[in-house]
Amino acid sequence: MTEQQADTKQGVYIRKIRSFVKREGRLTQGQARAIDNNWAAMGLTMEQGMLNLTEVFGRSAPVVLEIGFGMGKSLVQMAAAERDKDFIGIEVHRPGVGACLMDAEAAELTNLRVLEADAVEVLEQCIPDGSLARLQLYFPDPWHKKRHHKRRIVQPDFAKLVRHKLQVGGVWHMATDWENYAQHMLEVMSEAPGFINRSESGDYVPRPDFRPETKFEQRGQRLGHGVWDLMFEREA
Repeated sequence: MTEQQADTKQGVYIRKIRSFVKREGRLTQGQARAIDNNWAAMGLTMEQGMLNLTEVFGRSAPVVLEIGFGMGKSLVQMAAAERDKDFIGIEVHRPGVGACLMDAEAAELTNLRVLEADAVEVLEQCIPDGSLARLQLYFPDPWHKKRHHKRRIVQPDFAKLVRHKLQVGGVWHMATDWENYAQHMLEVMSEAPGFINRSESGDYVPRPDFRPETKFEQRGQRLGHGVWDLMFEREA
């Protein structure tokens, strides 16, 4: 029996390959204060296990989950613009969590929750099947060197996991500024069972209005860099 098989038999599965590198940054005083002041109301943890999202938000509304929200600027913008929806953001870097909570507090948001954890583990252990109206993955680490492509989060097994978490008609929305990764995403999703590509041309879609255009993205476009959006809908 391999070590991994032994762990799985005991109910403990440790993933060997991660799609991110944990970078510890220093919290600013504002970020630390935002975490202290808002975690009780807006923070979620893995220890809570499978979440009852109606109880988490105190209402029944469409739920949008974003993986890797960075410093949280666009996530807060979206939650503020779509207050009829509830948002969950996942980020592994604490300064980003603090910055997001600071902006969420300033915007007086009540429809946003955050987790500081690995997205795959969150989906597996905390998010009920068929509960998400939209899952967002914007500008993930492209792992551009070929030997690192196995670390890319968009893989067939992950697509299968996402499908289980989306409600029928729910959408997985991806965006990247690396053309090679966009092609990889399209290849994986074109072969993934249970999804329909929302692109009229069978590949990419225009940036939807609900996804804010970041300063980084605007700068890249001025320099002639492309951005590719993909939207795949879960079939019944």
